[in-house]
Order: sequence, then C-alpha cells, then structure tokens
Amino acid sequence: MSLPLYKSITKKNESLLTYLGEVWKSHALIVTFAQRDLKIQYAQTYLGVFWSFIQPLTALLIFHFFFQRVIHINLHVPYSVFACTGMMGWFFFTQLIGQSGTALMHNQQLIKKIQFPRLVLPLAKAINGLVEFSVMLILLVVLMLITGCPFSAKIFYLPLVVVANVVVGLSVGIWLSALTIRFRDMHHLIPFLIGFGIWITPVFYPATMVPDNFSVIYYFHPIANIIALYRWIFIGWQIDFIQVATSFSISVFMLITGLIYFIRNEKFIADYL
Repeated sequence: MSLPLYKSITKKNESLLTYLGEVWKSHALIVTFAQRDLKIQYAQTYLGVFWSFIQPLTALLIFHFFFQRVIHINLHVPYSVFACTGMMGWFFFTQLIGQSGTALMHNQQLIKKIQFPRLVLPLAKAINGLVEFSVMLILLVVLMLITGCPFSAKIFYLPLVVVANVVVGLSVGIWLSALTIRFRDMHHLIPFLIGFGIWITPVFYPATMVPDNFSVIYYFHPIANIIALYRWIFIGWQIDFIQVATSFSISVFMLITGLIYFIRNEKFIADYL
C-alpha cells in the first residue's frame, strides 16, 4: 500500500482546529486504512461478510431465549425488535472503543516509518464500525417487516443519532487509544470493560427494570441514552430529552479533552511503541 508522506503536525501550540484541519486533508488516507482493515478482517474466510450477520443473530437468539423464556419480559413490541435496537447501538459503541482504543498498538510499524496524523487510525476504525452498523440496521429493518412493526417519521432523525453514537464511542476510544500506548495494561482492560459494560447497559432489558436506587447511573450513562434514542425512533419508546442532552454533553466534553490529550502526546507515540 502506497501512502503519502505528511509533514509533522505536532507543532508546539498547535490548536485543536488546526490539527483537525490536517486530519480532514488526510480523509483519503482514512478511507484507505478502513478498506485495508475490512479486507484483512474477512480475508481467507468462507462466509466473508456474512459473519457480520451471523454474530448478531447468534447473540439475538441467545438473549431471546434467556429474557423471554426464562425471565419473561413483557413488552409492547416483539422482543427481537426491542433487543436489536439495543444491540445496534451497543455493538457500534463497543467496536469504536475496542478497535479505536487499540488502533495505535496494532499499527506500530506504520507509525514508526511514516509521518501522518495519528488520529487517522482511530477514525478509520469508525468507518469500519459504520459498515457493521449497517448490517445491524438491515437486520432490524427485516425483523420489523417480519413482525409487522410500523415505521414512523422519526426515522429521519436516524443520521443524527448515528453521529451521536460515533461521538459517544470516540469520546472513550480516543482516550483509550492515547492511554494504551503509555499504559499497556489498558490493552487488557478494554475487553473486560466491554464484557462488563453490557450488563449495566439496557441492551437486552428495558431500563425500567433497574431499581430506583441505581436509576441515576442511567441518567449520566451516554450509550444507554443513545440506545434510548434508537428505541424512540424505531419502537416509539418514551425518553427524557433533558437526560439525553446531559449525558451527551458529558461525551462531548470527553471527546474534546481526549483530542487535546491525544494531540499533545502524538509526538511521543513513536517513542512509546
């Protein structure tokens, strides 16, 4: 893969906007990395991209059995549709965290040899996440058609919610991407956080099942509120927009501070690798 050489963008006192401008000029490089990662992901597999359907379907079947056959959750919509709306937001979020959080670690040789905005690597993972998200969206639409769930005009808000989902994911992923370079233990901590996080996030169960003593957690839980927005769009779930705005503001703050930390430490990345 032939990559252009970029001038150093880690100048002292460089502003956030200036840096992001340099990243924007590298948008072709972001797409190139995303294409490379997708090819590697499905290389030498018999089913190829169909694995993107098999994995969420398997998870959906397992949790459908557990929450419908064992716990018997009563909802006003088919459980498969309800769960799929949660999986769509959660899997996109965790992919952004898991892949962007380790993007620098997995591209050590490239970083040492070529000068380019290092933020390009986590952003390329975001594009890959959009591909996986599209698969989940197709699955959700098929389930809604099969079960007879109606679509509403709220569907036009979907692009805004997807952008919010990206912001929430990258607000954590960019921090982890920068911290993992200096603190290698973070590389092992990420899978644990993802595995534990799904149980404190209303992905497969409604937030109404959470005891009142713990409901404050969901008030500030960014991805829980993103999932609530998906359910508002697709199944008419009632949401508190003040709560959503509050949690999203936290993510925006984390994203901005994460970018600032990333930029200030970018010049040292090659030294830590």
